[in-house]
Amino acid sequence: MNPIHKPLLRRLLLLLGSSALVYVFGFFPRLAEAVYSEGFYRLSSVVQRFISSLVPFALGDFLYLLLILYVILALYRFYKKIAQKRLKQNDRFHIPIQVLNFLLLLYLLFKILWGLNYSRIPIARQLGISNEKYDTKELALLGRYFIAQLNQLQHLKRGTYTTAQLETEAKLAYDKMRRKNPFFHYPSPAVKPVLNSWVVTKIGIEGYYNPLSGEANINMRLPETSLPFVTCHEIAHQLGVAREDEANLVGYLVAINSENPDFRYSAAYNMLKSILFEIRIKSPEDYEQLYKTLNPVTLKDIQNDRDFWQKYNSDMYLYFGLAFDRFLKLNNQPKGTDSYQDIVLWLYNLHKTALHKMQQP
Repeated sequence: MNPIHKPLLRRLLLLLGSSALVYVFGFFPRLAEAVYSEGFYRLSSVVQRFISSLVPFALGDFLYLLLILYVILALYRFYKKIAQKRLKQNDRFHIPIQVLNFLLLLYLLFKILWGLNYSRIPIARQLGISNEKYDTKELALLGRYFIAQLNQLQHLKRGTYTTAQLETEAKLAYDKMRRKNPFFHYPSPAVKPVLNSWVVTKIGIEGYYNPLSGEANINMRLPETSLPFVTCHEIAHQLGVAREDEANLVGYLVAINSENPDFRYSAAYNMLKSILFEIRIKSPEDYEQLYKTLNPVTLKDIQNDRDFWQKYNSDMYLYFGLAFDRFLKLNNQPKGTDSYQDIVLWLYNLHKTALHKMQQP
């Protein structure tokens, strides 16, 4: 073997071996929960958020930009070598290995910085929430329950929020929940606006967690009714809640128990959209009856959402139109709307006692 190849091959074997170990580790939820989610990640994420909080802009977006520029520069150099016919015999071996090493390094970074949270014990189980199934009648009752909540909250005064204010209010709500369950402990908050909200909105993104910086990035272009819940949702990702439906659950629990009525309204409103979506699929008659009981303020909010996404992203508009089962199936989700039922299932089990009281004469 050519000695010049040995360092590159050693690096490849090291990265392959490390990636294999991390991959296998992910098959052991209890170990992932104890060693990673409640151990290493709990510490590393706080360090990340502390560093990110020292700068006023979205540090993670800036790091992503640097990464993209690095890839573009590497591709440009490769193209120049081909164009100028300067590719050496060693390059034909080195370049594919370097690319593979780079991809393996990205995989390891993602898994170690955050991705192993996908392997942890399900959050609903940790919070003691049942998976008991509901029938169509109970689903309609759940819709009535949430509409009643919104009808009570719609009279309260609404405010507009900066990212810093959203962070403060969300932190207060998480601290309140922490007094009931240490799972909600949220030290060293770091909530930032996305750097380019127009691009993010066109893609259809409301917010995202950045594994490179540990930040919760919020699309501040969103309608006001979405911002409080989206903030609590993205903070859930910061706490190691990886799956979207589970982050919805944690975000809902925090926002609905907030002292801030805007956060409670945002939580109930965003959950009602998921509930109405499922009711429309399973019982169009119940959907029509429930929709007529919505208060004018909530109806206006729904219309504002539709107008907003129709303006920026037609695919998201289909969601807010509550009629995109076929769209899901066309976009590599063969289960269609079944992919989106976990949060509704958990909401039913959370409020099952209240629903049964509603049925009593």
